[in-house]
Amino acid sequence: MKVIESLFGHYNDESVMEYTLINDAGMSVSCLNYGCIITKIMVPDRHGKIENVVLGFEQFEDYVDLSPYFGSIVGRVAGRINHAEFELDGNVYKLTPNEEPNHLHGGKKGFNSVIWKTEPFETDHAVGLKFSYRSVHGEEGYPGTLDTTATYLLNNQNELSISYEARTDQKTIVNLTNHSYFNLSGNLKRDVSEHILQLESEHFLELGSDLIPTGKMIHSANTPFDFKHGRLLQSGMKSSHPQNVLAGNGYDHPLVFSKKGENTVVLSEKESGRTLFVTTDQPCVVLYTGNHLEGPYSISGVRARNHLGVCLETQGLPDAINKPDFPSIVLHPEEVYQAVTKYRFFSNTIGV
Repeated sequence: MKVIESLFGHYNDESVMEYTLINDAGMSVSCLNYGCIITKIMVPDRHGKIENVVLGFEQFEDYVDLSPYFGSIVGRVAGRINHAEFELDGNVYKLTPNEEPNHLHGGKKGFNSVIWKTEPFETDHAVGLKFSYRSVHGEEGYPGTLDTTATYLLNNQNELSISYEARTDQKTIVNLTNHSYFNLSGNLKRDVSEHILQLESEHFLELGSDLIPTGKMIHSANTPFDFKHGRLLQSGMKSSHPQNVLAGNGYDHPLVFSKKGENTVVLSEKESGRTLFVTTDQPCVVLYTGNHLEGPYSISGVRARNHLGVCLETQGLPDAINKPDFPSIVLHPEEVYQAVTKYRFFSNTIGV
């Protein structure tokens, strides 16, 4: 197992480095110190062919100019905050409205677009990267200085774990996630319409026309949002359900897990033989099927088009600070924000 480091570009006179974690089973994960972006995840298919299974760019400038959060950590708060404001202890905080009139994924200077301090490390059974960033009081409108770490760890079981920790010097809000777009076909040979998703969820959050949760939880039984027994993603892309149509013909919805504690999401693609198990301690996963990826640019040599990737954003419920019935995302100075999500890849090649 090893870590390889190379120069990827420059940003505001700072070096953007790419780190590649390599295990003994042939899997590798490449990441940047800019936004903690996962640029590549290389895993074998059923025939042993190793290919990239996430969306990313070859040139750093594309991440700055074009990227819809490919592979990045988003924060301080993932998702949209209604009208870019919230109230805490009687004080109203105005955030940067980077998706007018709302605040999206931490604002213009979100965690996805800053240089993180990076420390590569090795253990007996894994290789990893510890990313650290200090978000000062008032950054993007948030209260409190927040010290955040995100640790990426790759082991020999083809499992990548992402662990988050954050501490604040005054009451604030935190909700972090990784925004990787997965495509298990390998090297973007196909879109994700034939991917099958399975998870234990009985409710999803209804979205308004602004794609912000209305606060209403809808039973998923007998709808395209029922993934208990596995469902092709194309069933939502082709659905006439008002929520699928609203999202741009697909999914952009928080799926609320049925039980508290650890939950697993299973994504698979039959032709490649690849399966991804995502295990998380978060209360929901935001399922986004890349409904708005189409544009005049290429992704690793493939013309951008809708449904070329699927995001599985494990996190707290979006806009929770403005929804009293949602689990709190408030962080107090005496507390430590902690969250863990693990991504484990299987194929016939590795005997599972």
